[in-house]
Amino acid sequence: MELNTSLVARQYAANRTATTPQPGEETGGALSGLVQNFASTLQESEATAMETMTTGSDPHALVQALAQTELAVETAVTIRNKVVEAYQEILRMPV
Repeated sequence: MELNTSLVARQYAANRTATTPQPGEETGGALSGLVQNFASTLQESEATAMETMTTGSDPHALVQALAQTELAVETAVTIRNKVVEAYQEILRMPV
């Protein structure tokens, strides 16, 4: 089987442009956005809880804030567990 190296090089160059990041595109931008959303959800929930406890305002808002916080924390824990599991799987790969 004969391998044409110029053909392989052209195919590699053509496919390489599809995987390179575009100018202005941040690596990890999506992750930082998720972290900021998580932090803002926790801050808003804490502010709602403090307002409800001190002024006795709408208790339904407190319950909704607590439910949002619970969902955000459960999501963060699930993502963390998946990342740790993937890391452990990579470590198990033979070299």
